[in-house]
Amino acid sequence: MNEHLEQLSPRLLWRHFRTLCNTPRPSGHEAALVAILERWADGLGLAHDRDAFGNLRIRKPASAGFESAPGIILQGHLDMVAQSNADHPHDFTRDAIETRVDDDGWLRACDTTLGADNGLGVAAALAILEDETLVHGPLEALFTLEEESSMGGALNLAEGWLEGSLLLNLDSEDRGQVYIGCAGGADVIVEAQLPSAPLGDDKVVLQLSLTGLSGGHSGIDIHKGRGNANRLLVRVLRALEPCGARLIDYRGGTLRNALPREAFATLVLPDDEQVSASERVSVLQEELRAELAGVDEGLTLTLSPLDIRPAEALTEQASQLLVRALHVAPCGVERMSVAVPGVVETSNNLGVVSLEGGRFHLCALVRSLRDSATRDLADRFRALFELIGARTRVENAYPGWAPNPESPLLARFCRLHRERLGSDPEARVIHAGLECGILGGKYPQLDMISFGPLIRGAHSPDERVELASVTEFWELLRALVEDLARGETP
Repeated sequence: MNEHLEQLSPRLLWRHFRTLCNTPRPSGHEAALVAILERWADGLGLAHDRDAFGNLRIRKPASAGFESAPGIILQGHLDMVAQSNADHPHDFTRDAIETRVDDDGWLRACDTTLGADNGLGVAAALAILEDETLVHGPLEALFTLEEESSMGGALNLAEGWLEGSLLLNLDSEDRGQVYIGCAGGADVIVEAQLPSAPLGDDKVVLQLSLTGLSGGHSGIDIHKGRGNANRLLVRVLRALEPCGARLIDYRGGTLRNALPREAFATLVLPDDEQVSASERVSVLQEELRAELAGVDEGLTLTLSPLDIRPAEALTEQASQLLVRALHVAPCGVERMSVAVPGVVETSNNLGVVSLEGGRFHLCALVRSLRDSATRDLADRFRALFELIGARTRVENAYPGWAPNPESPLLARFCRLHRERLGSDPEARVIHAGLECGILGGKYPQLDMISFGPLIRGAHSPDERVELASVTEFWELLRALVEDLARGETP
């Protein structure tokens, strides 16, 4: 599958990306890809090993005469976000990603995420290892696991394992930019067993659905005003409280680091409130569409009867307490940075919410450029949901990456960018969880930058990459590796 990728330029990079597209690799299911890469390394005579967590390292000795050049670590993550459109069944643990090249010069997948995040960075690192025309110092390619689900690979990376002093993170998504800092974050998990009661004979069971949002990356896109399906559906549920609505179940969002595009609630109402509820939903649909106009145009709200009749629903009090807690929970941009103008400092994504059999579960992702603000926002969740008797814990916390504008590696990259593209790159701090902060904590001697091709719509089925930017990215990467080997001054 995806034979057309090998006709693109640079062919060496795209051949590796084809392998990644054809090998299922959602978070937690990277083992098959690791095995393929190990066999590939064996075929080229490249040394490889794994740490205790399973992160993969492939090494290549320096070109003859360049053994004393600084060691370079090419770093990316093997997993991808698994998102597909509702009308496109796709098993990300078994099915290949089907890609297409559109006339506008962009590569897309067919109704799923593309995996350009971070497949193109991984493919570029593999191509560098394979390129026999390249002059280079000692090379290490570090491929981490479970970045999209938990940062698990970076958090559990072995210490004292890596040998290089310069790290090129290839997990950025903007041409003409180089990242020198990023937000830290933490997962906030909320769980509760809520009381239920029988439905009663005079009740009707309905499904409330909110679909059609565009979604996106919960860090990079958090400030763009797009709808969060959980936030909006809870708002509708709140409006239905006067109708006596009681929740039976709920499911919204699939990943804590993707803006939820859809959410669904099963609820019960008194028979004589069904018309009033439908009218409220219709009004809210128009209100929400007006609020999202020009940003997220596809919202659809439906309220429809169900033939099923469960034995119980949440009690009216429990249902109200849950909806009200979710209604006031932090969601979206909390604060913009003063130190880095135009960049989000602190945010939260209500990523995954579920209710089944009275068991409530929430996974939110808090991000901040300040670790103290991450801790504070997580504590606000704890304080809020303890009021309804829920248990809250914080998992997978990771630090931010403090920028170093005086980095020699950054100066070298900027010079090459000027020479080759005729412009200075914009040095930026990103409101997303690059692994650099974690890696820097384990290897404080590393000088690091992050750059990549132009990717849009990451973490959603609208993910796409501009083909021309991949060529530009590849040429810059090759030039930087050679420049570092030759030891030319920044």
